[in-house]
Order: sequence, then structure tokens, then C-alpha cells
Amino acid sequence: MTFDIPKTFIPPNPGIYMMKDSDGRIIYIGKAKNLRKRVRSYFLRNQNYKTQKLVENIDDIEFVLTDNESEAFLLESNMIKKYRPRFNIELKDQQRYTYLRISDEKYPRLLVARRTRDGKFLGKGRTFGPFTQGSSKLLTIGALRKAFQIRICKTLPKKVCLEYHLGNCEGPCEFKESQERYPKHVKALEDVLRGKNQTKTFTKKLEDEMYHAARLQQFERAKEIRDTLVRLGSLQTGQKMEHVEHSDEEYFGIGIQKQSAVVMNFRMINGVIRDSDKYLFDLVGDNSFSNFLYQYYTTHRIPKLVVVSELPDNYKLLESLLSEQAGSPTRITLPTKGKRRDIINLIMRNIRLVYSKGGDPGLAELKDVLNLPAIPNVIECFDISNHGTDFAVGSMSQFVGGEPNRSGYRKFKIKTIKGRDDYAMIGEIIRRRYYRLAEGGGTGMPDLVVIDGGKGQLNAAAKSLTALGLQMLPCISLAKENEEVFVLKKRDPIIILKTRPSLQILRHARDEAHRFGVAYNRTVRKNQIR
Repeated sequence: MTFDIPKTFIPPNPGIYMMKDSDGRIIYIGKAKNLRKRVRSYFLRNQNYKTQKLVENIDDIEFVLTDNESEAFLLESNMIKKYRPRFNIELKDQQRYTYLRISDEKYPRLLVARRTRDGKFLGKGRTFGPFTQGSSKLLTIGALRKAFQIRICKTLPKKVCLEYHLGNCEGPCEFKESQERYPKHVKALEDVLRGKNQTKTFTKKLEDEMYHAARLQQFERAKEIRDTLVRLGSLQTGQKMEHVEHSDEEYFGIGIQKQSAVVMNFRMINGVIRDSDKYLFDLVGDNSFSNFLYQYYTTHRIPKLVVVSELPDNYKLLESLLSEQAGSPTRITLPTKGKRRDIINLIMRNIRLVYSKGGDPGLAELKDVLNLPAIPNVIECFDISNHGTDFAVGSMSQFVGGEPNRSGYRKFKIKTIKGRDDYAMIGEIIRRRYYRLAEGGGTGMPDLVVIDGGKGQLNAAAKSLTALGLQMLPCISLAKENEEVFVLKKRDPIIILKTRPSLQILRHARDEAHRFGVAYNRTVRKNQIR
């Protein structure tokens, strides 16, 4: 598939672009100060492999204009959270977003809003969020229901239930006064969900109402309001405690190798490292350190100081956006000396350790996912290319350190198999490839053998390896349709997320073997026709 970029009108304004595949699915969202320059740059030559794969899947591009780059930054982040395109950065804990929904019913309920894969919310009503762990707006849904006397019953009963007797609901199912007050409770709940300052306003209103009820000697009503205030007070206390436990400094280091990036962070409390995470993402399109930090802080509390190993692009704009989101000034700094520099140096030593274990972080991930005895620094991938029943060839790509080693590629003309029998052909080329290596004492053996195909192709390859005495050589297969990874002695395949660098390496090796085989098949056919 080749998108016709010269015939596409692209505005030169700031905004976002949404790249879609042939099924209309959004596969990548990016931002730009100048849309025309940025989008056209994808279609230049000498792009890295992962950007090439993105471009090959583009069937349409949609644009949304903004007034400035800052608006584009915000819109891009929101659209990525909504559609979750497979080529964008997706943090491993990005599912910590919580959306709440007030249902569209006569007496509305408060529910957790569920979403489909494409970001659409299920159910009718008004949706609020995203709320995040540590957010000052995030109150537990159970406490919110109790504090605002919101019913929880799926079907409105004719008589009050246990929740009424526990004081958690006023019973709009039975009592007229409660029915009249219920919309006020829902409105107050909406105010709290919309803004962090509304909780204090609502508390003041409740206090006034409590004193008014007491003056009218409506002591039962005054007690109900007092209980609600106690609930809200305990929630606010919990939030303050949570705030105290977080640090005002967070440290990030980034390492880039080939087409992937590793980001590691330290969270400090009272000068002590209390938590650390590691993130991997592909360098596709606008995926950058700056984008990573903004996405990260949509799901984490924003500190006053972000300490980095290198200043991200547009860091002043990023500071402004984070400060606005946090409600207080946030600064991004690159230390050159002192204790902060020492912490950054420690993070970078950890990142270098990640790379030293396998060159490419995706290789270290492959070792863990496939339970391999060692990091697969050398991978050899095999494919069969058929054209009718007369033309069949085999091909092998070789990857070293996660990158193609084209001098190690091999091609095979099928010699012993007639007709179309992929299993037998795989068996032949595996036997021919590793016979001499086995005879030579095993020198030059790969760390991992990958077969293009499913369980049948894998079993055929394993049979040939066993005949050569190489049954301990790790061998897997990668099925095209759903990108399923099959391993020996396991019936069910291993499913690796399409965004993971480990699967990207396997797919790249498979695609290279296929490309090399198709080219060789074409050459064979031309020579025989002549």
C-alpha cells in the first residue's frame, strides 16, 4: 500500500494529524507546528524500519487544526488516550485512567465508565475524567456514592433497601422529599467531578444547610448532613496524606539505541529512592522524550521539579503545560553537578546495564517472554516462497543485535520436495542449513531459530533439528494472521502486544526473510522462463 502524498492537500498550520489504515483505524497520531512539513517528512527516503512499516500501512490522513503548538500538544495527548493507536507510545500503566459516568436515568447512578478498544464509552449519560492515581479529584466511587447519597441499585425498587437504613441513600424509590432533593445531590456530585475546588464549595453549602436544619429543629436532617460532611472530611484527609507521601522531585534518564528508547525513572522521598520504573518505546514519528514525559504525567502526580538526563524538545512549552495541569509551577532541569547529577548518573548506569545485557532492549524482553537460556543476540528466520507448484525456494534472514546482518542471509533452491508441501520444505532447508554447522562442532549456531508459520511448520523444523542432534537449539514460529508465537511443547501460542519491541524484532526478521525469498523466487522464475 502506497499513500499518494503529492496529491494530498496538507495545511501548513499547527495541529494534529491522524494516520489511518485501509480499515479506517487510526494507527498513529502526531502533532506539528507546520503540518505540511512534518507529514511530508515521513515519505522521504532513508527512514528507519519502524517508520517505514508505519508508512506502508497509511491509507488516509486526517487533520485537525489548532491555533498554536500548545493546543496541538494537548489535543494530541487526549486523542492518543482516546484511540490508543498501535504506533504511538503506550505506557505499561496507561490503563490507570479512571473515567466515571453519571447515568441517564430518572434517578441517576454513579458508575465506572467502560470503554471499547477504539476509545468509545459504553452506556448513556455524562462522562467525567480521566481521573488518575494520586489526583486531587480522584475520590473512590464507593465513597462518592455515600457522600452524595447516590443510589446503587440497578433497578429502582418499590421499597427502600439496606442502603437507606445504613444512611447511604435517601430512598428516592419511596419518599417524595428524597425525590425532590435527589437532583441537588447529583448536581453537587457533578460540581465535584468537574473541578478540584468544588469540594470546598460543596462542603460550605452542606454546613450552611446543616445549621439551617438545626435552627428549624430538623435534627434528623441535620444529622444526615453531618454524616455526609464527616465522609467528605475523611476523604480530604486521605488525599492530604497521599500528597505528603509523594516527592517534589522526580528523575528521568533516557537511552537511545538504534530504533528504540529506554526511559528509567527514580521517585525520591526524603532523599531516598523509593520507587523506579523502566519504559520502552519505538522511535516512530513524533515518539520522543518530550511526548513520553507528557503522557507519563497524565497518569502520575506532577512534582515541582523534573530532573532529566537531557532536556526534551520544547521543554519550556512542556514546563508550561505541566504547570497549568498541576496548578503550581513545575520546572524541568538538567543538572551538571552535585547530588542531582549523581542520581542521573546512577540512572544512566542502569540504562547502560540494560543495553549491555542484549544490545537491544527488545532482545532482553524476548529472553524473558520466550524463557530462553540466553539473550538471542543472533536470530535466524526461515520462510518458504511458493509460486504455483513449479517454483519454490527457501530463504533465511539473519539478525545480529536486533538488526539485519545481510551478509548472513541465505537462499535455498528446494531440491527434494515436489508440489506444494510447506512443512516438508521447511524441514529440508533447516536440515541443509544446520547440517554443516553441526558437523563443525556447532560453531556459528544462532541463539534462536524463527520459522514463518504456525504449529505445523514449527514441528517440521523441530523434527529436522532433532535428527541433527540439535533439539536443544531454541526454535519458535511466528504466525502471520494474528502474530501468534508458537513454542515447542506448548499447545497455546504466546501473545505479545504489537507495541512491544520484542515482537517488533520477530516481525522485522520475518518480513526480511519473506522479502529476500520473494526476490529470489522472482529471479528463479525469470531465469527458467528464458
